[in-house]
Amino acid sequence: MADTPTLSVTMLGAGEVGRSCCVLQYRGKTIVCDAGVHPAHSGMASLPFIDELDWSTVDAILITHFHLDHAAALTYITEKTNFKDGKGKVYMTHPTKAVHKFMMQDFVRTSSSSSDALFSPMDMTISIASIIPVSAHQLITVCAGVSFTPYHAGHVLGACMFLIDIYGLKILYTGDYSREEDRHLVKAELPPIRPDVLIVESTFGVHTLEGREEKELRFTNLVHSIIRRNGHVLLPTFALGRAQELLLILDEYWKKHPDLHNVPIYYASSLAKKCMAVYQTYIHTMNSNIRSRFAKRDNPFVFKYVSNVPHARGWEKKIAEGPPCVVLASPGFMQTGPSRELFELWAPDSRNGLIITGYSIEGTLARDITTEPEDFVSMKGVTIPRKISVDDISFSAHVDYSQNSEFIEQVKAQHVVLVHGEAAAMARLRAAMTSRYKERDEDVKFHTPRNLETLNLSFRGERVAKAIGTLADKPPKTGDILSGLLVAKDYSYTLLAPSDLRDFAGLTTCAVTQRQKIVLGVGWNLVKWHLEGMYGSVEEGLDKDGVPTMRVMGVVDVKHTGDHELTLEWESSSSNDMIADSTLALITGIDTSPASVKLTTSSHSHSHSPTSTPHSHPHADPEGESSSVMRIQRLAMFLEAHFGEVELHMPETTEEEPESGEDEHRDPSLLVVLDDAEAQISLVTLTVSSSNETLKKRVEAVLDMALTTVSSLSESFVSGAPVVAEEMGLAKENSQIPLSKVEKEGNETESPMDAPEEVKVQS
Repeated sequence: MADTPTLSVTMLGAGEVGRSCCVLQYRGKTIVCDAGVHPAHSGMASLPFIDELDWSTVDAILITHFHLDHAAALTYITEKTNFKDGKGKVYMTHPTKAVHKFMMQDFVRTSSSSSDALFSPMDMTISIASIIPVSAHQLITVCAGVSFTPYHAGHVLGACMFLIDIYGLKILYTGDYSREEDRHLVKAELPPIRPDVLIVESTFGVHTLEGREEKELRFTNLVHSIIRRNGHVLLPTFALGRAQELLLILDEYWKKHPDLHNVPIYYASSLAKKCMAVYQTYIHTMNSNIRSRFAKRDNPFVFKYVSNVPHARGWEKKIAEGPPCVVLASPGFMQTGPSRELFELWAPDSRNGLIITGYSIEGTLARDITTEPEDFVSMKGVTIPRKISVDDISFSAHVDYSQNSEFIEQVKAQHVVLVHGEAAAMARLRAAMTSRYKERDEDVKFHTPRNLETLNLSFRGERVAKAIGTLADKPPKTGDILSGLLVAKDYSYTLLAPSDLRDFAGLTTCAVTQRQKIVLGVGWNLVKWHLEGMYGSVEEGLDKDGVPTMRVMGVVDVKHTGDHELTLEWESSSSNDMIADSTLALITGIDTSPASVKLTTSSHSHSHSPTSTPHSHPHADPEGESSSVMRIQRLAMFLEAHFGEVELHMPETTEEEPESGEDEHRDPSLLVVLDDAEAQISLVTLTVSSSNETLKKRVEAVLDMALTTVSSLSESFVSGAPVVAEEMGLAKENSQIPLSKVEKEGNETESPMDAPEEVKVQS
């Protein structure tokens, strides 16, 4: 392509963990991936940097999963910006939309009491109604030139990664993903198509997590030990996602330990009951273990030892004063809500235990408490001593270094953009991956753009054309040349035969025939004499209407349509138009040419007939047997000028069969001798043979120039109507002109000099 297309990647929040938002701009199209809020902030401060984008130009917003740091800003963008003034659409998977509705209802409920609420319940309802749900592996066309396909990403129910295609440029945006199959979700898929750009999360940087079995064993042992010391276990977790994984683990563990049957497990979330119905609805999107249990009427999400907390006011205090128990409380970052209230109640008691089970974002209480401070400040501003034990066992469904690096290598993208990570973690991951590829001498570029930093990536895209129709009937072999029409639409290319144009493209072809009339006061034969002098040979005959016609170089017909009137006719093309222009210029200058005056005077001295035939032009192509002799003489003269004397060898006439290997020496040939080396030129195949490679190459180069020099314009020009016209049946029927030179007379074996077109192709 003449231009170098550039992909612009701008982080409006994805340059850190929290408020994920990534903008892709390419060839005038804009795609936004994710729109979350930062859990460590509230109000406008929690939003992505939305003022940096004209949202009316956005073609699509793609939401990878329902977590607030990836989806909670969507309502504000669709209802409070100029997004609704454009034609943009919002897409997410069916499970994501179902859970997103409940998540946003809870988000609005908890934030509406504060003065910095971002939007109203009505805004949320309108926004959700505009979301278009899609299924995994479904190809979605957003607009002309833009499409995407969702693939399973693991992480949480309905989470997906998007393979985006913008005018042929392919970008894989992973969102949060997990390459490890857990108790209920499948692991992230590897898309079957290699993308040009991979935008991948880097939450854990170069950190490698422990195996799932070891992690589960350590987790259940820790919970059991806290209960044995008569303590309460607090598991801060989000209402959906990792909570379901932990519940499956705990319910199974309780079943195996009868001594724990009287210890309650509470799921403290107002969304629990609603969202469990969603999980049961989308069983088919989970792993084979869950599906097989459900098929046996064993619903894995109907827990035997898990119950919801009572909705009565003050339940947190009652549980805190009661016997040992395990409580899964939201939110996971412990900024507000039940998890924060329970922590403040249980923190002063050393028998109790806090287990951080997910990734903690910087600036949240869940991150700060992992340093095990002696005290902390409550939501009411009171300093509370911390004696509760704090442990960190990450069940966060993010890839660690080993999983992430393996996935990056398998995707094989030319550019890798690291997002959704802390600056230091991303820098270490970039350095590790860059070193890894450098050792293998592979050129893969890694980028870590910060928020509001635009990354520009240029591509020299390959144009791949798909052959269809009759061109696809026979698969081409290596080295084959395909000829057809290249049809471009939205930067996708199709190669097809002209005869298939109507069927596959809805287009038709036509040929333009041009005619030019000339008034001239000279005879017909004089015109022929000048045309032969310029073009070497002219085909003469009658057209289908019986009009005397001369055809110049096989493409331009000069017709004698009336007294002192000629008509030029040809099918328009770039080459044919040039020949017609030169023919027109030649004919219009005949009556003023000194050669015409001399020739006319000479003709009148022999005959007074105005139609007398002039002598043959000295530059015209020779006819009959003399043509071969003259052309060989011209070729020999050209070679002699370069190499000295050249010998002509003619085969001896004999009835004996030639011995094997002697065929090439029985052809008519020219022998070039230079010093002690010889080179032989076959006049049948026009190939050079010599034991001296240097002389052979020199003779081949001179022969190529000679063939071009001794051939006339008409011989050198490969004539013919345009391919489109021939295929569509619109070419002129040349067979209707009975030209005298179409059939050659003489011996059946002709000298190659009688067929200069073949010579030109070989040279």
